[in-house]
Amino acid sequence: MKQTLTVSSPGRLCLFGEHQDYLGLPVISMAISLRARIHGIKHLNREVIIHKPDINETESFILDDLSYSKPRDYFKSGINVCQGAGLIFSNGFECEVTSEIPFQSGASSSSAIMVSWIHFLSKMADEPADWNRQKLGELAFKAEVKEFNEPGGMMDQYSSAMGNLIYLESEPEISIKLLNPKLGAFVLGDSCETKDTMGILQRCRNLRLNIINNMKTRNSSFDLHTCDSDSISSSLNDEDLNLMKGTMQNRDLLKQALIELEKDKLNHKLIGDLLTAHHSLLRDVLGVSTPQIESMLEASLQAGALGGKINGSGGGGCMFSYAPDHPERVADAIEKSGGKAYIVHSDDGTIIV
Repeated sequence: MKQTLTVSSPGRLCLFGEHQDYLGLPVISMAISLRARIHGIKHLNREVIIHKPDINETESFILDDLSYSKPRDYFKSGINVCQGAGLIFSNGFECEVTSEIPFQSGASSSSAIMVSWIHFLSKMADEPADWNRQKLGELAFKAEVKEFNEPGGMMDQYSSAMGNLIYLESEPEISIKLLNPKLGAFVLGDSCETKDTMGILQRCRNLRLNIINNMKTRNSSFDLHTCDSDSISSSLNDEDLNLMKGTMQNRDLLKQALIELEKDKLNHKLIGDLLTAHHSLLRDVLGVSTPQIESMLEASLQAGALGGKINGSGGGGCMFSYAPDHPERVADAIEKSGGKAYIVHSDDGTIIV
């Protein structure tokens, strides 16, 4: 009965398509070499005990009561979603959750933990499931986002589950293309600024969804995937038009980046330039950057990075720079500008260790 298991899943960088996936637009993301781990043992009783030494907390509950007792009650939601997918748990577990990923910084620490939790549960069920990585990402998204009617998209969970670089489409149906470009090092920089993830997501998402829904009401053939600014300029006020133009520019930047990332020989400078252009739109149109993030990005560019952008929802949290030639020098510059730096590379998806 004393079955033990360790599962590990990566954090992620959103290379292109930031603040786009919840609009139904594609994204390109990269799993990184900072990981979350769950190590656990099956119990004889029905109690679930979860130790979180990184934040000095322990959580416990019993399998007979999986009603949510707090916002984002993720460990219970993971079990509920797995049970909804057909798994049965006669016994509880005792687990330790640890993470190398900066906490609440935009690098998807919570999604890496959720993917690890779903993977762990799939193997600890009475009849273990042999779910593939895409299924693990799907269930992690359901447990973390859908179960609590959160405003986020599905990029984080699928990126952590699948690993390396992925091109993810969510419309008209979920489609994942694995990419294998020969990218160099990135430097992730944590600003250590507190951020309001849900508030920013609600604002950036709801404003544009309202515009899109109004456009569809006026024109049933309106399609965000193919529209251009000329087709919408007469229908919107200046503020809404600027917001939608920025959204379309980011959409088209991703298309250009995808073409480059699928080449055998990369133009690394172009990748850097596209990242910086993406960041400029996120900063100037969506307003999700901060002075500290800008300082860290500028310092990294001065130190030799080819480009970079804010990572995640914004309003603080992390940025990253593409630094294939001098990652140590770029990391030092980010540290001197007040951030905490991590040199990272593309990494594998969720695994049993």
